[in-house]
Amino acid sequence: MPRPAEPKSPAIIGIISDTHGLLRDEAVRALRSSDLIIHAGDVGSPEIIATLQSLAPVVAVKGNTDIGAWTSALPATAVAEARLATIYVLHNLNDLDLDPLAAGFHIVVSGHTHKPKRSERSGILYLNPGSAGPRRFTLPVTIARLNLAATPWQVDFIDLESTSS
Repeated sequence: MPRPAEPKSPAIIGIISDTHGLLRDEAVRALRSSDLIIHAGDVGSPEIIATLQSLAPVVAVKGNTDIGAWTSALPATAVAEARLATIYVLHNLNDLDLDPLAAGFHIVVSGHTHKPKRSERSGILYLNPGSAGPRRFTLPVTIARLNLAATPWQVDFIDLESTSS
């Protein structure tokens, strides 16, 4: 008797943060090919989560500006499993209160600073997709795409203003 197919493990992770109530059409287009979407907080409205969920499964956390009854469904931190990676998600990296290596995490995703950043420490990949919402100062408007099927893992930052038509 044939074995049932294994469920597809997410390989392409769309990472977005700091939408602050604005989900740009460019962000939706860029996230369409995602197997999983992570929103690292400061969502701004429940409609943003609903729209993202129409594209792919969503893991989202509460940011410091997320207020109101609808935010009770958003945890302060979350864990996502994708391929061989365990991903820890929080809004503000300064609030990280655990050792990701000791806790068995491979990737830490955060937002808050509005600055896209990729770094590695002690074998842990730290990702901040930047801000996809309203422009703040002269910072770029970005999301990130993480490809876990590539070796090494591939991270691309997508400038949403350069993709607008």
